[in-house]
Amino acid sequence: MSPSLVLPEIAAVHDEMVALRRHIHAHPELGFQEFATSDLVAQRLAEWGYRVTRGVGQTGVVATLQRGPGKSLGIRADMDALPIAETTGLPHASTHSGVMHACGHDGHTAMLLAAARYLARQPNFSGTLHLIFQPAEEGGGGARVMIEDGLFERFPCDAVFAMHNVPGFPAGHLGFASGPFMCSADTVHITLHGHGGHGAVPQSTVDPVVACAAIVMSLQTIVARNIDPQETAIVTVGAMQAGQAANVIPATATLTLSVRALTAAVRERLEQRITELVTAQAASFGARAEIDYQHGYPVLVNHPAETELARAVALEWAGENRVIPTLRPFTASEDFAFMLEKCPGSYISIGNGPATPGNSLHNPGYDFNDDSLSLGATYWVKLVERFLARPAV
Repeated sequence: MSPSLVLPEIAAVHDEMVALRRHIHAHPELGFQEFATSDLVAQRLAEWGYRVTRGVGQTGVVATLQRGPGKSLGIRADMDALPIAETTGLPHASTHSGVMHACGHDGHTAMLLAAARYLARQPNFSGTLHLIFQPAEEGGGGARVMIEDGLFERFPCDAVFAMHNVPGFPAGHLGFASGPFMCSADTVHITLHGHGGHGAVPQSTVDPVVACAAIVMSLQTIVARNIDPQETAIVTVGAMQAGQAANVIPATATLTLSVRALTAAVRERLEQRITELVTAQAASFGARAEIDYQHGYPVLVNHPAETELARAVALEWAGENRVIPTLRPFTASEDFAFMLEKCPGSYISIGNGPATPGNSLHNPGYDFNDDSLSLGATYWVKLVERFLARPAV
């Protein structure tokens, strides 16, 4: 933590906020099961004077603070954990078997709470602030569920922002990117239907395993030959399952794909070519392909004006040495993309310190860097005060 950048009132409660973050870390909850976490969040916010709304998108919490006329601003933090068994051995390690905060959502929640506490006591702004504590980012699409529950109709926002920690960036340093920033993420379940039989008489069968093997290899040509080399596209075969015995040709075989793109056009092209190729390749072996194409998170696109504002706030507050002005896009995905489809805003990165094989996102050895907590909270305050600046008298 850099004491010179942290607001004194936030520095004074740093240890308390770290303890809160570690409590959340020790008691992780999966998506749409964040009952204790949302209870804690709602209780603290109510104590600080926010108007708290529970149950938005099942276990989501929205806290509102209004101070005079002006614009409306939303800031989102995610609350859910992952189905991973923690191996850190830390005193505040997960007490829930097979569940841990392996992505830093405990830190995101604590950062926003620290900022919320300051803003409730030092409301140097005019307008309406909505703090959005979201469930189920990790694959559950909690942002989409909150939106379907009327998030932006019930809590209108002129802009919305979120922040995620990034191992490998210096702790507390902030990064920004305008435009497409994180990939869409779709999952494809493919079932190849053949005709099973004895492994000694393969001529009497239609072997779905051979069809699967050919499809796996052919899928890689889509990125290589159907997508512009300067575009981002990923087709990963994460699972291939078929049969149980060496002398039995099974009747079916399955593939599971993860498909990612950085533009909507490439996403659409990937779906088209995967469907065409799998169908034709299966038919060439006499098999039939059943394709379940599940659309997941869309491309996350940061809005230019809001990103520029967020970047300018960081540069003014922290200086060029602590700001990465233009980040390269990430190939991971994030359901804050749903919110950015409905409302202008930007998704910000904050450094978590050096990345190691045992301390990276979604790793059982990961832990959020508490040195970033007060810095991230102070940045949120600075952004709120800039976006909701009091009109000049």
